[in-house]
Formats: sequence, C-alpha cells, structure tokens
Amino acid sequence: MNEGIKTVLYPVKDVAKAKTRFTQLLGTQPYADQPYYVGFKVAGQDIGLVPEGSNGMTGAIAYYHVGDIQASLQGLLDAGGETQQKVRDVGGGRLVASVKDADDNVIGLIQDPA
Repeated sequence: MNEGIKTVLYPVKDVAKAKTRFTQLLGTQPYADQPYYVGFKVAGQDIGLVPEGSNGMTGAIAYYHVGDIQASLQGLLDAGGETQQKVRDVGGGRLVASVKDADDNVIGLIQDPA
C-alpha cells in the first residue's frame, strides 16, 4: 500500500530563521518545535525543517507513506537504487528510509506504526 507523498523535509542552515519563513509561508504555527526538527501540518501534509546535513540530506526529500517499508525499500533497490539512509525508527515506531535512484533522485519512505 502506498499512500503517496505526505511528508517533505527541507534541510536548513538556520532552523530559527527558516521556522519564521515557513510560518509566514504556511500560515500556521509548527506542531513540533525542536532544535533537530520543526514540523508543520498543512492540508494533510507534514512539512519538516531539519538542520542542514542531517542524515546526509543535501536537498529537500519527499517521503512516500507506505504500508511495508522493507518491501518498498527492496523494490527500489531491485530497480537499481542505492540505499541513502537505512531503515530507522525516528520515534514512536515511525520508520524512515531513503534511496537514491539511477537518476540521482532521493526517494524517501515512511511507515507509520499500525
């Protein structure tokens, strides 16, 4: 099962300044406000700000929400992708991973707990 892109993470140089910009852009206050992650919810999407260089991020990553992260990851690897970030729990049972495809696009995957 693939629920489509519901999360986009942006690496930022200055989290505080970016939080101000995104608050203005999105017209809402963040639901999460930590030094390592600032998160906004807008129209069913999660927009997150992370310190530049977090987990090797060099640009924005769109995350597909999937029912089986291991199977989705393996499918991308079988299609020629390379692991960018191994599956890891980022808290509360939420699993994330990312793959770089043959065109150097980074594809993010998220599996939320059942």
